[in-house]
Amino acid sequence: MVSKELEKAINKQINAEFWSAYLYLSMSAHFANKGLPGIANWFNVQFREEQDHALKLMNYLISKGNRVELTPIEKVETEWNSVLHAFEATLKHEQVVTSQINNLVSLSRKENDYATENMLQWFVNEQVEEEETVQGMIDSLRLIGDNGFGLYTLDKELAQRSYVPLAVEQA
Repeated sequence: MVSKELEKAINKQINAEFWSAYLYLSMSAHFANKGLPGIANWFNVQFREEQDHALKLMNYLISKGNRVELTPIEKVETEWNSVLHAFEATLKHEQVVTSQINNLVSLSRKENDYATENMLQWFVNEQVEEEETVQGMIDSLRLIGDNGFGLYTLDKELAQRSYVPLAVEQA
């Protein structure tokens, strides 16, 4: 069983992961409405991955005999000035998530909860990948600048991204 303090912190992270999913779904809808289906697809894949992250944490708590407590999801943004602005917001958000995951790892270490620390290492690695990917998108968008054909090409490329379900352990 996970301690009550760690259970509360993981439940808070579950809510944060669902909030992230909601944010990316909002971004997906925004860019679909702007006629950028590839960028909308990229954010839709992010939406689905964030849901998987929440389920992974939920199933871990359940497997340890702990309680999952879902709370309301706070409102998310619905408008972005540009594709670059959305990806810059995404990077800032992912950096916050990295900090949250790091805090969970620190708490699990403080409590000598090696099983939870081990499970969280997957999230640590995931956050490195998330930040690197988004930074790459920002770098590409800065190179593209105001070039409409460049954005069109990037949109077509991002339309090819597909969702790969995460193997979330069932309790």
